[in-house]
Amino acid sequence: LGRMKPVIVVHGGAGRIFKEREEGCRAGVVRAALQGYGILKQGGSAVDAVEEAVRSMEDDPHFNAGCGSVLNEKGEVEMDAIIMDGKNLDSGAVSAVKCIANPIKLARLVMEKTKHMLLTDHGAHLFAQAMGIPEIPGEKLVTDRSRERWKKNLEPDSNPEEFQKDLGTVGAVAIDSEGNVACATSTGGLSNKLIGRVGDTACIGSGGYADNHSGAASTTGHGESIMKVVLARLILYHMEQGMSPEVAADTALDYMKTRVGGLGGVIVVNKAGEWAARFSTKQMSWATVKDDNLHYGIWSGEKHIKSVDEALASEREGF
Repeated sequence: LGRMKPVIVVHGGAGRIFKEREEGCRAGVVRAALQGYGILKQGGSAVDAVEEAVRSMEDDPHFNAGCGSVLNEKGEVEMDAIIMDGKNLDSGAVSAVKCIANPIKLARLVMEKTKHMLLTDHGAHLFAQAMGIPEIPGEKLVTDRSRERWKKNLEPDSNPEEFQKDLGTVGAVAIDSEGNVACATSTGGLSNKLIGRVGDTACIGSGGYADNHSGAASTTGHGESIMKVVLARLILYHMEQGMSPEVAADTALDYMKTRVGGLGGVIVVNKAGEWAARFSTKQMSWATVKDDNLHYGIWSGEKHIKSVDEALASEREGF
């Protein structure tokens, strides 16, 4: 066995990335990609790799997921996450979860320990307790930046829409040496959203989809628009029709823009191990590792390439 060359692709959210946060976002996606690739390189599964990559970004306050999540109208963090295994189409998701560090871990447990696919709010909380997931105070997830933004959006003349351009969902897709694909996506949602709002992230086919027969995709951007076109599944459909990951991604993003005026970004890997990171927003932080080479960027057309060894060495020195 071990016929496939493993590939991992990650994104740290599409939208507008403020200048002072660019380096941190770049470093964060690179770190996540390297960690996920480390698992694949040792013969680990695509599911393990995407979970690990997403966990790494949930723990990084630069991203709108886990610690650093945006706040809802009441000033609280409510998070959504999904994970999917392309081998048997098993999936697990959680929505509106509070007071845990890593929603992606809980989504994985929903997939493996229940007969269900999506648990929400209080039920997700009870399940987390039953699984022995440590509870953390909600404040632990709130950064000064999230609180500042929340306050700004409460001002009578504020335009939360303006801030929604900075939409940091995080996600990962991978193919392992056995040829299995997987996806994982996690988010804090929209700033100042209504309590109980669930976006695309927790919804299978919208926030992510993985099927060994075609590939895997994870999305980011305006959740309501993504849900209208079922973006992740749409991309896989285009690949099933013979499109390359890049053309499939562009075609689907273009359709979402013309049909419902929505902007976003996607990462994709097909069953042959070809990948793409595409976006219709101004920016999207992304990174991928294939053939022991790391590629990464934020701006359209930007692509840095380093060898994994070089990247790991600078990672140890502190990016």
